[in-house]
Amino acid sequence: MKKIFLIGAGRSTSALIQYLLKNAAEQDWQITIGDRDLELAQSKVGTSARAQAIHFDVNNEMQRLNEISKADLVISMLPARMHLSVAKECVGLGKHMVTASYISDEMRALQEDAEKAGVVMMNEIGLDPGIDHMSAMKVLDEIKEAGGEMLQFESFAGGLVAPESDDNPWNYKFTWNPRNVVLAGSSGAVKFKQEGRYKYIPYSKVFRRTEFIEIDSYGTFEGYANRDSLTYREVYGLNDVPTIYRGTLRRPGFCKAWDVFVHIGVTDDTYILEGTEDMTYRQFMNSFLAYNPSDSVELKLMHYMRLEQGSEVMEKLKWLGVFEDTKIGLKDVTPAQVLQHILEKKWTMSPDDKDMIVMYHKFGYRLNGESKQRVSSMVVKGDDSIYTAMAKTVGLPVGIATKMILNGTISSPGVMMPISKEIYGPVLEELESYGIAFQEKETAYQGY
Repeated sequence: MKKIFLIGAGRSTSALIQYLLKNAAEQDWQITIGDRDLELAQSKVGTSARAQAIHFDVNNEMQRLNEISKADLVISMLPARMHLSVAKECVGLGKHMVTASYISDEMRALQEDAEKAGVVMMNEIGLDPGIDHMSAMKVLDEIKEAGGEMLQFESFAGGLVAPESDDNPWNYKFTWNPRNVVLAGSSGAVKFKQEGRYKYIPYSKVFRRTEFIEIDSYGTFEGYANRDSLTYREVYGLNDVPTIYRGTLRRPGFCKAWDVFVHIGVTDDTYILEGTEDMTYRQFMNSFLAYNPSDSVELKLMHYMRLEQGSEVMEKLKWLGVFEDTKIGLKDVTPAQVLQHILEKKWTMSPDDKDMIVMYHKFGYRLNGESKQRVSSMVVKGDDSIYTAMAKTVGLPVGIATKMILNGTISSPGVMMPISKEIYGPVLEELESYGIAFQEKETAYQGY
């Protein structure tokens, strides 16, 4: 019997836990699910004889060591910043580990020790990162094996609300950590490469530099640049590619409205506001605008951002309620935390709502002297607000990788991501059985 210790039972784990329980008897697994919220973990376990729920505090060193020591493999669905202590102990105790998070410098530094311990440390095996890597590498390898020369690689992904649950002017609801949405793009200048030239976009301009993308049967999306695209050149074997660009997808109009929040400063998470426990939403917005004893908050904002009365942007802002006299009621919070509080009142999914994951890759290449372009896209819808598309696309790859490690299909030790054919091939194939599949087509090469 193989023992799996899953740390975390939050919103992204519903499909993962379902997968583990479904495969437990056939694979001879015993699963322990640990979370600070014991009732939440118990609700995910249900009546399965192959699983148990425990109260677990990752900061309790003795408990952490004890539970990890009993497992053959540890799945960490903790926030990324909390993986390291678990990872170090997995290496020290000779236990395999799987996470869906980006490989941090600290995690990468465990490479030599993991190899010596014979431990597989699989990272970036969720949606983004994860399915993006695997689906991109599949096509890139096919092009290279045919003798093609890469000219362009663009990749976009977005967690959105499904059309049948889209009932607000932003065409958006939270399907992932709201804090990450509020702080999107704020970590530093976006970097990418376009037609052989390096390009940089400061945070203040990210939501003004967008492009439109068409997905068959789902219409138009708007993409904005995401993080440092240049780090993927070496990962994907694209060191000499003239164009490489990664971005996030929203529906058209979202970015222009969101840019208002960025521009006036309410997405800032670096300082604490004064008096927010008694401040209203309207006063919060007003505190970032110039003083004028006679002009309304709306008028000052329109003047500052050069917006027209009745414009789509103003209608979006009014719908959110940012001009209302509703009390914030939170103390010692940052502007970004206040904005998140306001947004959660309007962007939280209802129990019957469905979310939607959209991923899009564009590959430009030269083959036999001819420039070609291939487009690969994926759309996945959730079942409801629990078994979401986000939970499926994050959790199922984690579950499949867990199975492959425990049955020896993945055996090379070290800190890794799923970019080799031996890994991405079986994972993508099994994902297709769950309706997570890409549609590919050849189109005329258009450059950037």
